[in-house]
Amino acid sequence: MNRWTKTRAMDADTSDDAQGDASIGVQVDADAVPLGSTRGVASIEVRVQADDFDTGLELERMRVGPHVGAIVSFTGLVRDDNEVAGRRERVGTLTLEHYPGMTERALEAIAAEAGERWSLIGLVVVHRYGTLQPTDRIVFVAASAPHRGDAFAACDFVMDYLKTRAPFWKKETTEAGERWVESRASDDRAAMRWQAPDRAP
Repeated sequence: MNRWTKTRAMDADTSDDAQGDASIGVQVDADAVPLGSTRGVASIEVRVQADDFDTGLELERMRVGPHVGAIVSFTGLVRDDNEVAGRRERVGTLTLEHYPGMTERALEAIAAEAGERWSLIGLVVVHRYGTLQPTDRIVFVAASAPHRGDAFAACDFVMDYLKTRAPFWKKETTEAGERWVESRASDDRAAMRWQAPDRAP
């Protein structure tokens, strides 16, 4: 398993101090949340792995600690069919390829941007690679915050950016053979809504 974990303390007024070192198994100091500021995150954890993950365990880990008033999460699954040239085709497998190191850094940058936009306590992003079967879990994003609004927005933002900016290459095996999955215009439109001058819908 390729594991990349980064934990950092961030304050909107001291961004130069917000950089942390990549590490594994970091103990998170939840009291580092800058509750007096409008933006910030106490911990960011990004993992790119072949192994499956336990959504219940991930959520339970985020529940522990002071100031947590809301946890919002999203779990993406491999669909058993997809639309190709206007018709539905059954999907046999989905294979994800990535460049180790580069992919983790790209995901961490997306998570860090979410931490700059909203006041969060924790943010976890788990993305799998390799060959997966229909209904397999593929991605997990969870945000914890003192209030639900920031947690909902951060989770939504991260998923939109994962769909358009994360460097993964996806290949489906269908009844018609293998094909590389192309980006969707609907995903691009969803990501564009975060480009508004106020940086949040």
